[in-house]
Amino acid sequence: MRRREFIALLGSGVAGWPLALRAQQAAKLPTIGFLGANNASFERGSTDAFVQRLRELGWIDNRTVAIEYRWAEGREARFAEIATEFVRLKVDVIFTYATPSSIAAKRATAVIPIVFAAAGDPVGSGLVASLARPGGNITGLSIQQTDLASKRLEILRELLPGLRTLAILVDTGASNSDLERGEAQTAANALGLATLISEVRRVDDIAPAFDALKGRAEALYVCGSPLLTTNRIRVNNLALGVRLPTMNGFREYVVAGGLTSYGPNFPSLFRSAADYVDKILRGAKPSDLPVEQPTKFDFIINLTTAKILGLEIPPTLLTRADEVIE
Repeated sequence: MRRREFIALLGSGVAGWPLALRAQQAAKLPTIGFLGANNASFERGSTDAFVQRLRELGWIDNRTVAIEYRWAEGREARFAEIATEFVRLKVDVIFTYATPSSIAAKRATAVIPIVFAAAGDPVGSGLVASLARPGGNITGLSIQQTDLASKRLEILRELLPGLRTLAILVDTGASNSDLERGEAQTAANALGLATLISEVRRVDDIAPAFDALKGRAEALYVCGSPLLTTNRIRVNNLALGVRLPTMNGFREYVVAGGLTSYGPNFPSLFRSAADYVDKILRGAKPSDLPVEQPTKFDFIINLTTAKILGLEIPPTLLTRADEVIE
């Protein structure tokens, strides 16, 4: 072989080394399968908090860890599809958000560790055996979705002293939504309120549900579910159309035009969930990590929506609000 040809061949081989090396390194990176129940836009703040906390713990995307993002857009069938894909990819940890997607992940694998950032009622829905001893391959954070129903209704009662009949919108396809409906009914009964249940299971059920509520209630309690959260703008617009003040569990509802929300701070939950992922990637077993409960709760009011509904927000509520949207 001529000297010039040998040098050219050697040069081309060296040039190829970094690419090959990077490919080998990428193949060795521990991988997190991120199962987003809604969409990237809705979960942006929480996702950023999760990724930032991972960086603080030494897990930098595409350098020390790989994150595979998948978004279900609130469609229940997609939860199982994405979970199955993660099993096929042999990810090291499946990260989930919301109860239905967490249940889908648990059904897909009993081997790959699963961390849920915000399950409505992990014990009641069967995700874990108990908060202290979750058992199996799954753990994470509870948002006490059912436990907060009474607090939300107390706020509604203070906002609407004349409240007599409460409409409850529930997604019967989501187990946590159905559990929350029961808690909301119990809390309403304790306050002497009549309840009117409106059930949905698909997007096409939402508009007819509001048609049926017109003139029959003074307020609407929206039970949490990926379907309803993904369609929160539609829910809010329809509620305004039938003059129903709304109570929700998520700030994003109020940003999208809902009246009030009371619930956990989700960026904080996602940061805590990153701690679970860190421990598992370093060898901890999910069964040894107790389920945590939130310590920070946010009360949000949308004054623009209140004005549209002709409501005067009591000064005591405005003072207690963590955020007032105008």
